[in-house]
Amino acid sequence: MSKSITDYIKLSIPNKPEYVSVVRLTVAAIANRMGFNVEDIEDIKIAIAEACTNAITHGKKEDKNNFDIEFIVKDDKLTMVVCDSGRGCITDEISVPNLNDPKEGGLGIFIIKSLMDEVEITSNLGKGTIIRMSKNRGDDN
Repeated sequence: MSKSITDYIKLSIPNKPEYVSVVRLTVAAIANRMGFNVEDIEDIKIAIAEACTNAITHGKKEDKNNFDIEFIVKDDKLTMVVCDSGRGCITDEISVPNLNDPKEGGLGIFIIKSLMDEVEITSNLGKGTIIRMSKNRGDDN
């Protein structure tokens, strides 16, 4: 019986939008190395960009603050964890946005949930939010 190996990659990114592209490039390289197809890689890049944008928007605004991203590579599953130290939110209040009534907020989480196989959001008011999302590599890759 072969033993499964798990690799962990961690990034700490400044709370600035210009660094989201670094995360997108990193996740694309990891997913490509894992053998994901181009369509899935694009979905993963969109999802991680939305999670990073959420961390930047709702995270602490001081220049010295970063948010963290962890990539967990295990067999055919890529898990990404985005953690910010912002104000947090009540996760029960996150709902499917009404696209006919555009307002700010909620669309990014909806996009992430639409593109990823598993999504878990935990948040503590005053302490921050963690978005954990996973994508499984399908047999068609």
